[in-house]
Amino acid sequence: MIALSESSPLTPEEYLELEKQQNIKHEYIDGHIFEMTGASDAHVTIAGNIFALLRNHVRGSNCRVYISDMKVRLEHLNRFYYPDVLITCDSKDQETNTYKCYPKLIIEVLSDSTEAFDRGDKFIDYQSLDSLEEYVLINTKHQRIECFRKNEQGLWVLEVYHADCKNFILKSIKFEADLTEIYEDVSWN
Repeated sequence: MIALSESSPLTPEEYLELEKQQNIKHEYIDGHIFEMTGASDAHVTIAGNIFALLRNHVRGSNCRVYISDMKVRLEHLNRFYYPDVLITCDSKDQETNTYKCYPKLIIEVLSDSTEAFDRGDKFIDYQSLDSLEEYVLINTKHQRIECFRKNEQGLWVLEVYHADCKNFILKSIKFEADLTEIYEDVSWN
């Protein structure tokens, strides 16, 4: 993300209006906007693969899956983020057209420029969402997926899937796929 200098912080409403007029996406943190950078071939391929698999999985249910152009709003923290993939099963999210507030699952495909933020402050912010059950980080350099799940005590537990694992599981939506499906057509550079 690239911080943009603003003379005064924007309100959430000003940010949403500005975002409608922009060709470049911006995330919003406490009134300040941060330009989103472009993605690599591997990043886009992985995000597309997981979106397609999840879209087929939730078809016919009350859940909706969104890819990188849908924002998640964390109103209590004054934030808007663009996750790579998100799933919401809450009917209240149908009331908003440009952002969702009740994600059940959030997936971030890692890139060099955002990995530290995705693992750190962004994950801390996402943990404040009562609706969130799983937070997934997908590596673009080798087959490795980290799935953080909220357990019954409300603690986040990590499960790692790697090249030696056959299946990848998302318990929040009862989804299972072969790891190779998620990494299909990825060129390892």
